[in-house]
Amino acid sequence: MRSWGRLLLGSVVLLAGCTTAGRSAAPPSAAAVTPTACATRVEEGRLPDWADAGFSGDARAPHVFSAKGDMVAVLFGHPLTVDRTEGPNNKILWVARPAATPSPDPSAPATLVITASLDGTTTRVTRTVAGGPGPSIIDLPQAGCWHLDLRWSGRTDTMDLVYLPA
Repeated sequence: MRSWGRLLLGSVVLLAGCTTAGRSAAPPSAAAVTPTACATRVEEGRLPDWADAGFSGDARAPHVFSAKGDMVAVLFGHPLTVDRTEGPNNKILWVARPAATPSPDPSAPATLVITASLDGTTTRVTRTVAGGPGPSIIDLPQAGCWHLDLRWSGRTDTMDLVYLPA
C-alpha cells in the first residue's frame, strides 16, 4: 500500500509540473518579458457580431478586447513580435463598437491615436491609424507588455498587448 501512495504522490507532483494553471500559457520567452500586471487576454473564439463585418461564416481570429469593450484588436500577425523578419507583420484590424450615442465632440478627429507605454519603464510611443479604427501595422520598439491608450472620434478606451522578442 505504501508504494501506491508514493506512486500517487509522484503522479500528482508530475502532473502539477505540467499544468499551466496560475501561469501564462505564453512561451517561456514571453513570460520573461511579460510582467504580471499585463491584462492582455488573447481570445481565439468567435468575433462579436459588431466586429465581424467583412468576415465570412463563423468568423474566428485571435483578438483582444479593450477594457471598456468598445474596441477589439483582431491580430492577423499573432503573436505580435518586435523586429519581425519573417512571417506576417504585426497587422492589427481595429474594430470599434458602434457608439450608443453620437460623439460628444462631433469635430473630434476620426484618426485612431494609440499612446503605448511599456510596462515598468518610461518608454512611451505614439502610433496613429489614419481614418480611424481599421487595418494597421503596429510595430513597437521593445518586447514586453504595452499599455495602450486609445483615442478616436471623441471616444477613449485602453488595452494591453504583448509583443514578443524576435
